[in-house]
Amino acid sequence: MRTYKTAIIGAGTIAKVHARTLHENKRTEFAAIADIDLQRAADLAAPYGARAYGDYRMMIKEERPEIAIITLPHHLHKEAAIFCMEQGCHILLEKPMALNTGECSEINAAAGKYGVRASVGHMQHFFAANIKAKEIVESGRLGRLVSVHDKRHHPYFLPERPGWFLDKSRSGGGVVINLGSHSIDKIQWITGTRMTKAKASLTYWGERGDVEGSGSLFMQTSSGVPVTVSLCGYNNVSVNETELLFTGGQLKIAGAQALWLGAYDRPYEPVQIGEHAEPFAAQWNKMLDDVEGGGEETDISGYYGQSVCAAVDAIYRSHETGLEQIVEAFYPGAYARQ
Repeated sequence: MRTYKTAIIGAGTIAKVHARTLHENKRTEFAAIADIDLQRAADLAAPYGARAYGDYRMMIKEERPEIAIITLPHHLHKEAAIFCMEQGCHILLEKPMALNTGECSEINAAAGKYGVRASVGHMQHFFAANIKAKEIVESGRLGRLVSVHDKRHHPYFLPERPGWFLDKSRSGGGVVINLGSHSIDKIQWITGTRMTKAKASLTYWGERGDVEGSGSLFMQTSSGVPVTVSLCGYNNVSVNETELLFTGGQLKIAGAQALWLGAYDRPYEPVQIGEHAEPFAAQWNKMLDDVEGGGEETDISGYYGQSVCAAVDAIYRSHETGLEQIVEAFYPGAYARQ
């Protein structure tokens, strides 16, 4: 079994999860981590015997890892990704892939140029309830899918949220790019489609920063299914639910582990979803499988990540113009009807 030398760029909260995942995976050597706060990098590296750097460029050049995980603020994704790929590294980017579709295109072009894999950490693919829901959708047992309704409400302007999240120039936006990316990804992946149209209305009443705090989104998938998404980052009760309505019943997903199935003559009943791998471990094994599998695009590829950012871009354009926007189709067959 081959072992891949891996490094992490950025030592924030999510990097702690990645560090543990790398350490526990027999296919991986967790070699090093870099952060502009060297002490923070050292504190994270020490329990795993990894090396710490204050400059990711120096780390990549000295360590020569085969894979780099990039957990930086969104505006730094493109620069770090292209640098790593120039050095021959495969990369796993935290979502969103980049600030906008243009930057995603540059990252994907660099992956092709340097012959490496660009992947994006869309975690919705690895949650047990979503996996089971996708199985039911694909089975056809509930008939034809006719609409999807998603709600994702969670306080966004909390004091502990780093300031860069609330600065549009560095984050790309607020609840749409950060929370809405999860909703878009979840719906695309479960239904096996892509978003093709978007109409949106956003609000900007947050107490910090210049990013949106809520959004009402109306979209359509490549199979013609209408989608609504409600996002709210103000002081509301936290909700994370998705309902999929079919001609023969409906599914309701709550969080990562709860799934219900119901119909007109049958109230919602819980669905047994079985045992699944820990999501970050499953994501990492998927990344390694893709690296070993060669050039075929998969559902964590850079092109898939770009499809999510393309929908986000269309949402922002719609709010600015007041008009429905077409989601950019950026590769052949992107919106083939499914």
